[in-house]
Amino acid sequence: MITTESSRMKFGIGLPISDPRALTEWAARAEAGPFSTLGLLDRLVFHNPEPLVTLAHLAAVTQRIRLQTEVLIAPLREPALLAKQVATLDQLSGGRFTLGLGVGGRADDHEASGTELHTRGKRLDAQIATMRLLWSGERYSDTCDAIGPLPLTAGGPELLFGGFRPVALERVARWGGGLLAAAPPSWAPQLFDTVRRFWSDYDRPGSPRIVAQVNAALGPRQVIDDARTQMSAYYAFNEYGANMVNGMIIDAHGIRTVAQQFADLGVDEVIFYCYGRDPEQVDRLADILG
Repeated sequence: MITTESSRMKFGIGLPISDPRALTEWAARAEAGPFSTLGLLDRLVFHNPEPLVTLAHLAAVTQRIRLQTEVLIAPLREPALLAKQVATLDQLSGGRFTLGLGVGGRADDHEASGTELHTRGKRLDAQIATMRLLWSGERYSDTCDAIGPLPLTAGGPELLFGGFRPVALERVARWGGGLLAAAPPSWAPQLFDTVRRFWSDYDRPGSPRIVAQVNAALGPRQVIDDARTQMSAYYAFNEYGANMVNGMIIDAHGIRTVAQQFADLGVDEVIFYCYGRDPEQVDRLADILG
């Protein structure tokens, strides 16, 4: 039994990336369960589905569940077109879209997109300023008119930011609504404390929304092996990839434990990322968390 002070912590599903055609079934199962959000990763130089296109499709086959990028690597994209795509998705989803953003760090992604790796943070800040301008209905410039449609959510969808360095955590308070934390409970508190301190420094009302990400695989041995294979391929570029795969949670006790740990830390939502392709993992998670 997972307990929280107000029973307010929510649970989401991070979608697998190796079989785009199966994601409609994942979405249907998640929508029927106790889940609040469908999350989707982003890379350019890999075989994952493009997240904005995919979530637009899933918006059409769901009615309740939220849709979220975790994280969209914004510096790979042109800001005016990205603003238009995001506003369109916000409209199509009935305001159910949350834009999770990050800078990424793979040189090959930037090579393929023709963008500069070393200035990606500054580029992201400039992109957000441009998108916020366009989402408010303002002209792009003195010589260029407004770019619609306006998002259904006034001022644009909620922005969440992923990252670990202070400059990324400060961006949460300056531009966003919360943090996407891909960190275990053992060292996530320092990220949360830093974000909350920046939030206070910027005199933001209330508190930042904290969304934790947990890698999980539930089912027979072949499901777990499939998840580890897919995750290993995705994080092959990362020196910590092997540790991340080894830390994947594979049983009910582990799911309940990590959920309780994050609840105790005041987390608002936990997204369980499933790299294995078996959609029955949604139901197994629902049985544990529901």
